[in-house]
Amino acid sequence: MSKIEKIELLMIDLAPKVRRQDAIQSFVSQETPIVRLYDSDGLIGTGYSYTIGTGGSSIIALLKDHLLPQLIGCDPQNIEAIWRKLYFSTHATTVGAITSLAMAAIDTALWDLRCRRANMPLYQLAGGAKENIQIYTTEGGWLHKECSELVDDALAVQAQGFGGSKIKVGRKHIAEDIQRLRAVREAVGDRYEIMTDGNQAFAVDEAIRRARLMEPLDIAWFEEPMVAHDIEGHKRLSASTSVPIAVGESIYSPLHFREYLQRGACSVVQADVARVGGITPWLKIAHLAETFNVTLCPHFLMELHVSLCCAVPNSRWVEYIPQLQEVTHSQMSIDNGMAAPSKAAGIGIDWDWERINKRRLVSVEIT
Repeated sequence: MSKIEKIELLMIDLAPKVRRQDAIQSFVSQETPIVRLYDSDGLIGTGYSYTIGTGGSSIIALLKDHLLPQLIGCDPQNIEAIWRKLYFSTHATTVGAITSLAMAAIDTALWDLRCRRANMPLYQLAGGAKENIQIYTTEGGWLHKECSELVDDALAVQAQGFGGSKIKVGRKHIAEDIQRLRAVREAVGDRYEIMTDGNQAFAVDEAIRRARLMEPLDIAWFEEPMVAHDIEGHKRLSASTSVPIAVGESIYSPLHFREYLQRGACSVVQADVARVGGITPWLKIAHLAETFNVTLCPHFLMELHVSLCCAVPNSRWVEYIPQLQEVTHSQMSIDNGMAAPSKAAGIGIDWDWERINKRRLVSVEIT
């Protein structure tokens, strides 16, 4: 039986290359905790998580002081047992973002180790449902961008084969949002998808009103229109509009996704592998959504989600927001708007350790 003998914990910070502004916040920094698990057979599994500017030190403290010491001597093959052990050991802080983000760094490292032991890529070991998946971009649709910028970006990525663009909404007056969406629709035509994202900015009345005005523009979905814990509000909104309602970026437990699905409060599930606590719960959410015949289109983390989306049958899109370009040897493979997962053993990320080591803000070893 293999055992975990040593753990390395580090954190780097990756600044976004473009300004990222939505209705409630700016994405100014990407703190990236990284966990490396060394087992008694000489294999290494690497996992990671992220923040959008705050909370990184809290994640590191939770990992260093409470979670990682529990792994020493464990069999890394027992991923489900380890996940549940850590989950129940953090019952006082679960469910919540800090705990989920910390557990995700561990869980993705365990899956990386499992894939390397089996000499298989993640997309196959986790299901192997498809060879590629279509992508849409968010990078050109941030809230501060004007109509001409939105149109130029949408036309550029459409020419590259991308299937859609996400436009952030939440300008001061609804007329501004509709003007921006209409400009893009008129430019790209009817066969190109336009997604919208409210980033939890609206009350129920405003969300219903905005969705009604979006309907003639054939919007692919209205994402995070309200605060994520308002399931009843999302149910009311879903019943009032033909625009599909998407949720998941700010939901941290499979049980909460179950409530949304059971109550008909969403039509698209956007589970984020880091924010739900790793690959183990992410796969459960994906298969749960499949039983409700609901599409899965995850939030962010394209370098990891491309493999997970190709593992399950009900995935439809991967969101294009480059995250790891500065610290990897290779990028996600894209051909005419279709992204393909890595065929190499592991979770599909080719880390550049020389660059990572130069960026270390935290470095801890646990034995």
